[in-house]
Amino acid sequence: MSAYLRLRAVPSPALRNSSTWLERIFEGDSETVRRYRDQERIYAGASPHHPLAEDRPQSQVVLGGRPVFRVDRHKPPLLVLTAAQTRRVSGFLAMADFDALWHFARDALLPRYGGVRAEPETWRAFAAAHQELKAFYSHTAERGDAVVKWLPEE
Repeated sequence: MSAYLRLRAVPSPALRNSSTWLERIFEGDSETVRRYRDQERIYAGASPHHPLAEDRPQSQVVLGGRPVFRVDRHKPPLLVLTAAQTRRVSGFLAMADFDALWHFARDALLPRYGGVRAEPETWRAFAAAHQELKAFYSHTAERGDAVVKWLPEE
């Protein structure tokens, strides 16, 4: 899969609007979840269970969130989801039909991962990543935490 995104749960009261502080929370990598950016295609392309335009938490699963710009403006911003947004994403993932989402995104993803012949392996990798994201957001939402995302430079 392509470059990864790092996700970290942060207690809401501890959250700071400082890119330097947010970068530091990723130094202890043991609690960081890594997800691949291509996973975004699974969620952002279709909305089988949430047709209302104003209810689009699927767009926040991987690459969504409020940007916190870094000192070096050439680096991508960090992204922050509030605890409320995290709960919405968790709810979306709990209700999402992965096979329906896969069906909608597969034509865009398969050419990047070996084509139709590699579909079973590719499907398994993305399905496993979906389960990991679902568990991460569920656990984070239960604790009432926010989520911080960092896309390291390639």
